[in-house]
Amino acid sequence: MPAAPSASMASPPSSLKQPPAAERVYAHVKQGVLERRYEGGTLLTEGELAEAVGVSRTPVREALLKLEVEGLLRLYPKKGALVLPVSAQEIADVVETRLLVETHSVRKVVPAPPGLIDRLTALLEQQREQAAAGDLAAAATTDRCFHAEIVRGGGNAILSRLYDQLRDRQLRMGVAVMHSHPDRIAKTLAEHEEILAALTAEDAEAAVAVVTRHVGWFQNLARGAAR
Repeated sequence: MPAAPSASMASPPSSLKQPPAAERVYAHVKQGVLERRYEGGTLLTEGELAEAVGVSRTPVREALLKLEVEGLLRLYPKKGALVLPVSAQEIADVVETRLLVETHSVRKVVPAPPGLIDRLTALLEQQREQAAAGDLAAAATTDRCFHAEIVRGGGNAILSRLYDQLRDRQLRMGVAVMHSHPDRIAKTLAEHEEILAALTAEDAEAAVAVVTRHVGWFQNLARGAAR
């Protein structure tokens, strides 16, 4: 007669266990907001989200409270959670911070540290493939990774952490831009090529000029005049 399976064999590995319910709701809603499946002005209800994720309403409330603290939602008792649109002031603040960090960082990576040019080249090719496939959310994520790689290459851990705090806002703005200005992805790829070429040529001033033009374009969004 075969031996009964041990407890360790009978139970699934901890790595296969689902995360807590509140974390699943948080991830579902946050990804939906960042990728514009839940656009600014959308009212989300606890019941709809509980059904979508397959949980009770209690973890939904916990997740929505956390997202409200992060500035993505505003809660209305007995009504639901409103997805907050990206404001002109938020865009302006993000662009100003990015310009300060990225122009400083791109100067510091001339000459480029080992491996940086190869990593940027790979990210640029990845973004090209995502754009060609029409995967705008993935292209926006890779866009952000391209710039973050340069910031990390500058070697300032405090600046890198500061830049990481902009991640969600950058992704949300990036996806919104690609949807509202479909021609922008081609310009983004071309400007990334220019940045990479300037770094390869060890031309710090050219790299700063392209980064300033590339990031500064988003200021037009705050003025409602993006082209």
